[in-house]
Amino acid sequence: MKHRFLGAVAAAALLATSSGAFADMDAAKKWIDQEFQPSTLSKDEQLQEMEWFIKAAEPFNGMEINVLSETIPTHEYESKTLTKAFEEITGIKVNHQLLGEGEVVQAVQTQMQTNRNLYDAYVNDSDLIGTHSRLQLAVNLSDFMGGAGKDVTNPALDLEDFIGRSFTTGPDGDLYQLPDQQFANLYWFRKDWFDRPDLQEQFKAKYGYDLGVPVNWSAYEDIAEFFTNDVKEIDGVRVYGHMDYGKRAPDLGWRMTDAWLSMAGAGSKGLPNGRPIDEWGIRMDEGSCNPVGASVTRGGATNGPAAVYAIRKWDEWLRQYAPPGAADYDFYQSLPALSQGNVAQQIFWYTAFTASMVASQADGNNTVDAEGKPLWRMAPSPKGPYWEEGQKLGYQDAGSWTILRSTPEDRAKAAWLYAQFVVSKTVDVKKSHVGLTFIRDSTVRHQSFTDRAGDLGGLVEFYRSPDRVMWTPTGVNVPDYPKLAQLWWQQIGDVNSGAFTPQEAMDRLASEMDQVMSRMERADKANNTYGGCGPRLNEPKDAAEWLGKGGAKAKLDNEKPQGVTVKYEDLVARWSAN
Repeated sequence: MKHRFLGAVAAAALLATSSGAFADMDAAKKWIDQEFQPSTLSKDEQLQEMEWFIKAAEPFNGMEINVLSETIPTHEYESKTLTKAFEEITGIKVNHQLLGEGEVVQAVQTQMQTNRNLYDAYVNDSDLIGTHSRLQLAVNLSDFMGGAGKDVTNPALDLEDFIGRSFTTGPDGDLYQLPDQQFANLYWFRKDWFDRPDLQEQFKAKYGYDLGVPVNWSAYEDIAEFFTNDVKEIDGVRVYGHMDYGKRAPDLGWRMTDAWLSMAGAGSKGLPNGRPIDEWGIRMDEGSCNPVGASVTRGGATNGPAAVYAIRKWDEWLRQYAPPGAADYDFYQSLPALSQGNVAQQIFWYTAFTASMVASQADGNNTVDAEGKPLWRMAPSPKGPYWEEGQKLGYQDAGSWTILRSTPEDRAKAAWLYAQFVVSKTVDVKKSHVGLTFIRDSTVRHQSFTDRAGDLGGLVEFYRSPDRVMWTPTGVNVPDYPKLAQLWWQQIGDVNSGAFTPQEAMDRLASEMDQVMSRMERADKANNTYGGCGPRLNEPKDAAEWLGKGGAKAKLDNEKPQGVTVKYEDLVARWSAN
């Protein structure tokens, strides 16, 4: 294999020497004509952009680089198709490996800890922005684009067009990551069932309000109970009012750190993330870059009433309203399970699965009609009782290109070219039609998505609406994502197993988070490990001095107010009006 590879490189070098850029432009024209349509650019503009890539890649012709991302349809397209296009056009071979999210985070962490170049670039969640901006082990892209990487930075990159740019910007105002794909966790429901007059009549008779898209968690719970215990069966199929997962694995931790606490209302007001308290319950005071605690006694909210309520509801709903076996599902099993067609709604559904949820009946998808039109819709996430206007309402994954400083400069430059290629305007509209994970405003507003919107269950309308800013990734309050994220799943797993109550589990989690941040504080003070922006923990005080007094929100007397719903058509009309 090695000899064949060396021979291929020699042949490519000979071709480049004898033919100059013309053969590459022929390849670019072929890919533009046959694959990269539609586009926000004209074909002439696409050719101009590809000509820039060809010239910028000349010093790296014949190089082979390695990149890593998680396994979702968008990255499968990049790995199988865009690597081939990039190699034919630029002469740079890319091995784009796909692994589970946990393995990607582990690889990033290992490379940061060992300073060994395992991969030349990663599509690494922007959840690590607080980590990258503090540890300074990732390339500062703002500095790179204006300095060492200026010669390989696409002048037509158009950073202003990226809708997730604020997610990948550190507290210093610099860009550390470049979004490659984005997806939100929204509400998903079977509109065909919700529209049935007989079910509407039954629901209103029992609960006193209309069956519709739930605005609050009270309505979500009522609807879950209604379909599970009252409806029970539709067209001969046993149905359930809720879907989630509970397998004791790292996925379970992300299920909670992905804004679940802030959806209940645990955090503070502020976008893209709450200040002083974020969606993890970590406090970082205004004007500071230093986290000061997660526990209620230190001014945080990880074990506060709203957080405990959020965990309790997750556990209750999973036990009472989800299909048998759901508690043993992981992330990758739970979401595709909806295609079986036996679930009425899901409060925490990732739009990354839109592509699989619009598959045909022939592919085993029971949530589309005979013509392939979705019987389901997506809508904004319901709000928990502690939620206040001005808070974020959900999570948005922003898988983003990240280059670590341990990567040699020539390999970093070649990887940066590939990263820009797969997010370029030449490629992005087609890639978005494949993966349905929008990163550019110009793409989501393209006419081809206006034409396709009716087949995508509300995805296009959501991403064109002003509401999209309320769904954001983990923010800068989290000082070291890999070290803190791993604490979550064991504690949450102990709730699901019945070993601990939600309050006990969150007390233990908050305490462990503070212990880990205490070690970070010592390292930062001694070695400037976190650039002076590591934790500076508050001294513990009686919880009563914080609860409802600028710390965690005080416990509500009534955590289940009247359910509120809205008609889906009214919701879409409001989105469209904006």
